[in-house]
Amino acid sequence: MDSVTALGVTFNRRFAVSEHVTKVLSSCSGLLYALRILRTHRMPTISMYDVFRAPFVPKLLYCSPAWSGFCSAADISRLDAFLKRCKRFCYCPNNFPTVSKLFSAADDQLFSRISHIQTHVLKPLFNANTQHSYNLRDRSHNYSLITKDSHINDRHFIVRLLYKQA
Repeated sequence: MDSVTALGVTFNRRFAVSEHVTKVLSSCSGLLYALRILRTHRMPTISMYDVFRAPFVPKLLYCSPAWSGFCSAADISRLDAFLKRCKRFCYCPNNFPTVSKLFSAADDQLFSRISHIQTHVLKPLFNANTQHSYNLRDRSHNYSLITKDSHINDRHFIVRLLYKQA
């Protein structure tokens, strides 16, 4: 067994998500045909942007906090190349954020939800911080940091969120 698909996200035995990125890009490329047809029927540009956002952004960001840390630089560049192509054909605005910024925003949104909703299912994974007698600079959260002890651990979304917000 070379890969596992869990909740629509495909990981291989080395925790790489290249196969998942390929599936997302092929699905999005198939939807570009619909945008091309709408363009030939002279759909206004603003409406084209809305039609682009509706299916494409959710496809790109589905479960992204769980898998975006396992993307290689080549995967990120493939996703960015797709967005550049969409910008070139005027399917999305030129100021549309890069894939890295979209992933970062999704991570921030997940962390905010976990921090503010006491009954969030991921809340038990975040350990409450112990009080110290010394005074250091304030952090944006009150959780204890997990020790980063392996390369895989650095890519896990909880570790990424805690160290990003520290």
